[in-house]
Amino acid sequence: MQTLIDFDNAPVFAIPARDGYRGFTGCEGMLLEGPQGWGEFSPPDGIADLRSARYLTAAIEAGTVGWPDPMRGRVPVAVAVPAVEPALAARIAGTGGCRTADVRVACGPESLRGDIARLEAVRDALGPGGVIRCDAGGAWDVETAVAVIAELDKAAGGLEFVEQPCASLEAVAEVRRRVSVPVAVDESIRLAADPFSLALTEAADIAVLTVTALGGVRRAMRMAETCGLSCVVAAEPDSSVGLAGGLALAGALPDLTHDCGLGTAAVLTGDLVSPGRSLIPVDGHLPVAPMPPAPDRDRLAEFAVGDPARVVRWRELLRIVQELI
Repeated sequence: MQTLIDFDNAPVFAIPARDGYRGFTGCEGMLLEGPQGWGEFSPPDGIADLRSARYLTAAIEAGTVGWPDPMRGRVPVAVAVPAVEPALAARIAGTGGCRTADVRVACGPESLRGDIARLEAVRDALGPGGVIRCDAGGAWDVETAVAVIAELDKAAGGLEFVEQPCASLEAVAEVRRRVSVPVAVDESIRLAADPFSLALTEAADIAVLTVTALGGVRRAMRMAETCGLSCVVAAEPDSSVGLAGGLALAGALPDLTHDCGLGTAAVLTGDLVSPGRSLIPVDGHLPVAPMPPAPDRDRLAEFAVGDPARVVRWRELLRIVQELI
């Protein structure tokens, strides 16, 4: 399967996050072209072992064998609300027609007051029928999480769930035993050496599934089948080429009980595809496509990495990861 991919000419790109969008990083990686189309290889910094191999197999899957047949043509998504001031948070929450907001919290040691104000503003923007959940990115210890979650739940007028309150799965499990708000795990799955070996049912209520980190749509579907939890499909801030894999998973799952955390393209300053193909929610939904969108030549040139050292670093990482699969 590897020989079908054009590894040697894979372009290296970098798309920054919008200024001030705390809680979100930019997207840097490579695009790989195969006979089925394009895949995105963009593992986060610091991941260079077998976990990086999962990001590569996800890109190879998209470019070669493609994805399972979908059960639905579009999926409901949540708007991503960074750790910004309340007025901007309200404006972001009101874009795209989404009924659900993923709100970033815990981006600093003194962030609680700002987090509360942000959640209140998002609730005002969505109205009483909107759904709000928040992502702490593993920032809290157990005691802080227990105290803070109650305040954030009140500010939001009810949280659907709180995502990754603590860094370790053991700490998340302790928080879950002590709060009434459902608890989701994300980094505990994405960063695990073997996600399929995790005992999740006693630690969390919801599993957040990211296609690229799990190794592709089919592996993510197997995780959904075996983890024993309700699942939310989500993505890191990928380009629309990478986001398409998350939509493929959401389209193929038999049950889709939560809006998908796939409304992340807008946190980046641009995209690698033409504006008409960029995966920005409309009427709260995104389309499920049989293959990723192809990059636009002008957009790819705009976000091409020009620093030779960074290009060499990515090509060396690709070489190393190819040897792992």
